[in-house]
Amino acid sequence: MNTASTSGPVTLYHKNRGRIERLRGFSHLLPALILFSGLWDVLAGEETLTPLLVLEVAVGAAYVLLLLRELRQLRRHGVAHHEKIAWLELAAAGILALEGYHIWHRHHETGLRTGVHRLHVLPWLYGALAVWYGLMAFGLAQLHRRRFLHLHEAGFSGRLHPFRRQFAFRWDQVAHVEPVGATDAVVHTVAGEPHPLSFGQVHDGAAHRDRLLAHAARGIH
Repeated sequence: MNTASTSGPVTLYHKNRGRIERLRGFSHLLPALILFSGLWDVLAGEETLTPLLVLEVAVGAAYVLLLLRELRQLRRHGVAHHEKIAWLELAAAGILALEGYHIWHRHHETGLRTGVHRLHVLPWLYGALAVWYGLMAFGLAQLHRRRFLHLHEAGFSGRLHPFRRQFAFRWDQVAHVEPVGATDAVVHTVAGEPHPLSFGQVHDGAAHRDRLLAHAARGIH
């Protein structure tokens, strides 16, 4: 009888995810500054409060609340925190798209009034950034899930880098698993082929490597 411990797939994170998340936070300064500039124009009396501006303010308020929520979740859950949809990125995409359209609409009205039509880069730049943030909103969770370790009754599988091939081994394929250094392992197959696995770039890599070794020790006959 196989007595190996089993669990569902465990999502693995890059060892520098804390730093990466801080950089991600800095990337949200741009939407925040755009939001502030739009509100400043209204408060300074340079623009009237139109339905479009009201929508921008509503999206901006949601953005600020989501930003505060994201910071609280990161403090509570640490690097293991991510959601199916990155709502903060989605709100940032909304701000950038609305502001880009607002600028385009303003220039378009000026062109109709003066008869002089010019190409303005800023609305297209905001549009491109909005698309980028939108892709991040729906793609970050999928990217996180591509790096995983799955210990199951029939063997083990995983991927230690989101853009590399997945590995999968059944117990009848594995002769033994050898530890190498503090974070690495080599899977030796019954066919005599070594397969190195490195957890060095994974958060808590040594602990995940040791879980794999313990699982293999119980599962290999």
